[in-house]
Order: sequence, then C-alpha cells, then structure tokens
Amino acid sequence: MAATIGSALHWWAGTKGDQRALIVDDETLTYRELQNWSSRVARRIIAAGVTPGDRVGVLGPNSLAWPVLALGVMKAGAVLVPLNPRLKPAELRKVLDDSGAGLTIAPGEYAEQVDQTRALGSDFQALWFDDFVGLREGDRDDFRIDRNYDDPVAILFTSGSTGLSKGVICTNQTLLNIVFEATLTEEGFRPGSTALLLLPLVFTPGLVWGLVMSVVLGNTLVIEKELKPGRAATLIGEHGVNALFGVPLVFEAISRTPEFEAADVSSLRTAIVGGAAVAPALLKAWADKGVALRQIYGMTEAGGVATATTRDEAFTHPDTCGTGSIFTELKVIRSDGTDAAPGEEGEIVLRGPGVTPGYWNDDEATAQALHDGWLHGGDLGTLDDDGRVKFVDRMKDLIITGGINISPVEIERVISEIDGVEEVAVIAASDDRFGETPAAIVTISGDVDAATIVEHCDRIVADYKVPRYVIIRDEPLPRLPSGKLSKTAIRSEYRDVSERFTKVR
Repeated sequence: MAATIGSALHWWAGTKGDQRALIVDDETLTYRELQNWSSRVARRIIAAGVTPGDRVGVLGPNSLAWPVLALGVMKAGAVLVPLNPRLKPAELRKVLDDSGAGLTIAPGEYAEQVDQTRALGSDFQALWFDDFVGLREGDRDDFRIDRNYDDPVAILFTSGSTGLSKGVICTNQTLLNIVFEATLTEEGFRPGSTALLLLPLVFTPGLVWGLVMSVVLGNTLVIEKELKPGRAATLIGEHGVNALFGVPLVFEAISRTPEFEAADVSSLRTAIVGGAAVAPALLKAWADKGVALRQIYGMTEAGGVATATTRDEAFTHPDTCGTGSIFTELKVIRSDGTDAAPGEEGEIVLRGPGVTPGYWNDDEATAQALHDGWLHGGDLGTLDDDGRVKFVDRMKDLIITGGINISPVEIERVISEIDGVEEVAVIAASDDRFGETPAAIVTISGDVDAATIVEHCDRIVADYKVPRYVIIRDEPLPRLPSGKLSKTAIRSEYRDVSERFTKVR
C-alpha cells in the first residue's frame, strides 16, 4: 500500500512543487527540492548497505539537513531512530544497542561523541551530514521504497519509570492516523497551513507534530535551531503562522519579550501546550492577544497528543485537558480495572488509532502498557461529569523538565556508582523555568560532596538530567517493610526542596 509518508511527499512535490516546505533561518526548501534531495539521500543510504527494515540513527540539533535525512531514511525503507544530541556516549550506546541501529548519521562536529559511543560497544557505521549536503543539487528524483502500511518507520525513545529509555514504535499507519484525526475538528491542523517549530526535531512534537504533520498535509514548517523568544514572536506574524505547540516554558518565554507586545499573532489558529501545568497568568497573557492556549494530555506512546482542551473551554476549564479526540477515547479506572466515578482519582487509560503497537524488542514492557485494548501510561487523573480529563499526578516517578521525560532510576544508578554513596533517591523539585528539575537525596559513608556528585553525573548523563539540588543527609532514607526505598515518604519529606535548599548548579 502506498499510504506512506514518502507517498505524501511525492504527491505534494508533483502538485505544488514550488511551495515552501521547510524554512530554517534564511534557507528554504520547496516541496520539489525536498523530494529530490531526500530521494538522493535514500539512494546514498542504500548504497551504504542499508536494507528495508534496518534501523538508522540520525543525530544532531535542528538544521535544514536533519528533516531531509529523516525523510531519506524512511524513503530508503529503513527505520528512523532520532538521537538526542544532548545525550552522552553511554546514553547513545544504550539507544543504539536497543534499536539495533547499524548506521548513524551525524554532523562532523559530533565525530568525537560518535567515536566515544562506538568504543563502548560493538562497531557501527557512521556517515556525516557533509556526505549528503552535496546531494542537494541535481536532476528530478522521485525514488522511494514503500514498505507495508503497518511496518515500523520510526522508533522514538522515551524514558520509562523503571529504568532507561524504551523504544516506542511508530508505523506509517499510526503516524497517518494521528494526522488524519488532527484535521477533523475546527480547531485542528489544515492543509496549506504554516507551523512554527521551536522544539527539537528529535522528540515527538518535532518529528510527529512538526515534520510528519507538515509533509502529509502539504504545509510549510518554520524550524528554529534554538528558542529565541523575541524572534519567535516576530516570526508568527512574518510567516502568518497558524500552529504553534510546545511546553509552557516556550509560551512563557515568548510572552515576556518586548516583541510580543507588538507581534501580530492573529494568524494563530492552533496553540497547544503540554508537559507541565499552565499558570493562569500565562493563559491570560496570550488571551489578551486573542490566542487561547489549549492544554493537552498525551504521551509518546499515543503520538504526543491524546486530548486537548477546546478553545471555548480554555478559560472556563483551564485545569482540564479535554474529553479525548474523535477516535481517541480516555477513561479513568480503579486499581481493579473498573471505571472510576466522576471526580474519583484513578489511572488514565486511552485507546485510539495513533497508539503505538508496542515497544521495540520489549514484549514485557509492551504487555505492561497495552492490555485489553487500552494504553496504560501510569498517570493519575479524574474525569468530571462531562468527561473532561484532569491530570493529577504521575503514578510512576518520571520527572518532566521542560517537557522532557527523565527517569529517576537512571540518575540513581549513576550516582550509586560513586564510592562513598550509601543510598540515593532522585525526586522532582519544582522549578520556575522548567516546571520540574531533578533533586538527589543522598546518604554517604565517605568523602563525597555535592560537587563530586554533579561532576560525576555531568560526565555520564545529559546536562538536563544532572541534579540541580543535591541534599546529603546523615540518616538513612525511609524504607518500606519490603526494604525498598519509600519514594512516597521521601517526596513528602522533601516536597519543598526548592524553598529549603540552594541549587548546586
């Protein structure tokens, strides 16, 4: 079946090839140029020995080449594995090993990071962005390999509550279902729209709601290499941006700039925000400009957005996240699996056409998350009498900082490697900028201080995972009768970390 991301790009290249597809800084690619370049990328990847179904990692920050390479991987029949450039070699090694990627494509300036990653395990092939830049120019090229509708085309790695990241499978079917459902409401995305991406392409919002959404609908995607709030405010009016999405930090940063005061944001039809609670003052700041920020609830396993508040209810029910989508259902259940009553707290579960078929090579995790036709994300919430979902807390211990998931277990393992650390618990501390940030509660038996812990973590994990609070205590951490650390008691004791303690970084 030709219902693929590549077939959509082929259609738009043939019907409106001169329309702008991607804008990155001052560089623009039309749909015909994007089609030609990504086709030549696909040929080059195949020439490197990649066959349909092979996994290919693409590493690097936002750039004009990154989305072209991602589409080229898909058109080669391979499975895209986006690699977060902020990960350290040990973290990259884990993702590459879990996905089985035999080829990684990265900018030349990441050569040392790639070499360090390679040294930690089995060998893999590396190609560089410069190997593909010269393929931008050339004759018309419509090459692609279409795999089956339900074959994996991407694996998005997301942190889990029990350890390191898990690979969420995306197929052509789930991705196209997400796009289809997003177009069905008056507040949804539309063909011919323009979206502004201020988030990394390697994450679900960037890849799915940015690149895939735009290519399938024939839209224009304006990609920023980094968040420059004042510039972002100006770009909305300059490009007539219709869709903007991100974590509260993004919208708050923009609203605080002088440029926001004068910005023309009247073109914005869809402004969705998630990943952390949205302050009423932030809602008002955008409302005063005529923009209703719509809060969402979702997860990578459900394509990023499972439900969003309608514009009409953005202010009347600001603490809710809507009632689901046209084909995506949500409910709240008790521990015995029965439906919770309105207002009763329970686990939020959902089902819909954009839900992943499972985790890559992880049947156990798949069985835990998907059963009886419902996706169990481990989040606590309530439904009101009209079916509006309200997120209450995470049943799992994930820390969400600036919209990025962090597994406390991963950081705990790293800190426990330090000689003199007896026990450690990592919890979320409130943060004005990022919503949450890691805080490490540590008991020691040797000459260990906060600086030692920060320095060790900084060598092993990405900077956003390095604890900003390190509390060293003399007494043992509270434990359950089973002997496990009592995270509930620890969180209760240190619920006001940000008020009682000073940041160490």
